[in-house]
Amino acid sequence: MYKKVSADMNFVEREKEIENFWRENDIFGKSIRLRQGSPTYMFYDGPPTANGKPHIGHVLTRVIKDMIPRYRTMKGYQVPRKAGWDTHGLPVELEVEKLLDLDGKEQIEEYGLDPFISKCKESVWKYKGMWEEFSDAVGFWADMEDPYVTYDDNFIESEWWALKQIWDKKLLYKGFKIVPYCPRCGTPLSSHEVAQGYKAVKERSAVARFKVVGEDSYFLAWTTTPWTLPSNVALCVNPEETYCKVKAADGYTYYMAEQLLDTVLGGLAEEGSAYEVLETYKGTDLEGREYEPLFDCAVEICEKQHKKAYYIVCDTYVTMTDGTGIVHIAPAFGEDDAQVGRRYDLPFVQLVDGKGEMTEETAYAGVFVKDADPLILKDLDAKGLLFSAPKFEHDYPFCWRCDTPLIYYARESWFIRMTEVKADLIRNNNTINWIPESIGKGRFGDWLENIQDWGISRNRYWGTPLNVWECECGHLESVGSRAELAEKSGDPEAAGVELHRPYIDEVTIPCPKCGKRMHRVPEVIDCWFDSGAMPFAQHHYPFENKELFEAQFPAQFISEAVDQTRGWFYS
Repeated sequence: MYKKVSADMNFVEREKEIENFWRENDIFGKSIRLRQGSPTYMFYDGPPTANGKPHIGHVLTRVIKDMIPRYRTMKGYQVPRKAGWDTHGLPVELEVEKLLDLDGKEQIEEYGLDPFISKCKESVWKYKGMWEEFSDAVGFWADMEDPYVTYDDNFIESEWWALKQIWDKKLLYKGFKIVPYCPRCGTPLSSHEVAQGYKAVKERSAVARFKVVGEDSYFLAWTTTPWTLPSNVALCVNPEETYCKVKAADGYTYYMAEQLLDTVLGGLAEEGSAYEVLETYKGTDLEGREYEPLFDCAVEICEKQHKKAYYIVCDTYVTMTDGTGIVHIAPAFGEDDAQVGRRYDLPFVQLVDGKGEMTEETAYAGVFVKDADPLILKDLDAKGLLFSAPKFEHDYPFCWRCDTPLIYYARESWFIRMTEVKADLIRNNNTINWIPESIGKGRFGDWLENIQDWGISRNRYWGTPLNVWECECGHLESVGSRAELAEKSGDPEAAGVELHRPYIDEVTIPCPKCGKRMHRVPEVIDCWFDSGAMPFAQHHYPFENKELFEAQFPAQFISEAVDQTRGWFYS
């Protein structure tokens, strides 16, 4: 049987009546309390960012999130649902920068970290009321009276505990690696952040002439990033491919890959042959051959490092699909280049600063790298060292927050050794009931198969501070709690300091090795770690609510969460 609905019913008013009934009678709370002692079905609310407005896409996610807990509740389970707020990260900082009319890190530091952090705290609650009204309107049930907040000191302390576990297992390390880097925000980005900002762009590449030492001939090398040419230290060929020395129709003698001769040189002559092959080599035959640098600005840097530069090296990553079969090597600006640089012990030359501007050693000091491209091409052409500057279209990464072109840039960053636990991650992923299954086996599974170490540090301000203290003698220590911080610093008041910059930065620790004062490293961490730590950090585990948390999970799971970095990465 069913009751006919009146055609005159006002559905908006009806929804409001139901909302009020649920609120006044605490129906959500009763649905949990009445099932005390029943099996637990644990629901995690992936936290929204409160300083952004809810939109139509959130309707779908919140409705789906609400359906499963309601179904499990009707099946007799007790389903705790703690709401949460994602409050850290670059989006908040950029919002505050706009509010204060600031532009970049220098102006933030001039303004002062203390007032800036205070403004960040205010900003994250800008749309809190709107989110709560929105959640009520779509019938989403969660405990919004006692939510977890990622900037809360208790939440951060739980993250410190987790990071200390990772540290103790030697899975947290500082490395000098090529990272995708936003010059405007002054911080590296993770791979999933980079994936959100690609755009199709048309740019000019460079095919440059590198003069062979002792010969009236040139190596023809191609690059899609002309701004890296002043930092060049080597040229790379494929050791297994065939290369030719040719007399070209433009009067020059070139070395380049046999497979690409027609593509590169074919247009030099309207009639007759565009080139004559003089000699043929394997790539390995060219290894060690020297050339003259395109620019003099890096020569002195190489000499100071007492390392040989400006010669041919070999690596199979060089392909015959485009370019000339010879690529220029600048180890500071590409992972392949960096690997070749390490193998051949090449000099490290980085003639670009943290703002993405060419350094004073170059003729383009203060010019942003992308703006330096046409200037470099013009100078090469004037010196007779530019063979061509073909325009090409490709997908290029931009910062998904501020829309600045990213650069691949060698920086000291902190990493979690995800590659160390790859097998465990894949095995655990295979135990998850993915819906649809294709996500777990395909997109997510493929990502795990190609997992890279997680660049967890951010050179910013509003975030969970990385809990590592460093001494000038090189000694490092990780701190896992406020109590441990007070003990190691010898200052009981340190246990009550706010766990944010700049307050936490004022706490120093005597170095057990040399006796000098250790200072916290300046980095904060990726706010995705905040979100991933939610399963245990929302309960301030293991400092309190330990029994509550461990009742949800068997001891084996908690051990695995520590050993395999699973709990804070994708639970």
